[in-house]
Amino acid sequence: MVVGTWRAARLTAPDVTEQEVLLALERIEPLWDELFPAERARIVRLLVDRVDVRAEGAAVRLRLDGLGSLMRDLAAQPSEAGRAAA
Repeated sequence: MVVGTWRAARLTAPDVTEQEVLLALERIEPLWDELFPAERARIVRLLVDRVDVRAEGAAVRLRLDGLGSLMRDLAAQPSEAGRAAA
């Protein structure tokens, strides 16, 4: 998942590293519960281009430009350990 996300993010953010993607993905889950519903909706709109629901399942098309933007935003956030040490 990390490599796939990294490859997608590099299409719009060629300088993003695999490590930055990994750190961003690790930060999103604990952060999600703390977000206001409006911020959650903004992130979903940023990431999801289209959802097609069919009898055999759902297909979600991601917005690659949004993925790169989210990766940069999350990578810029100080980590929990870094905030605790400060």
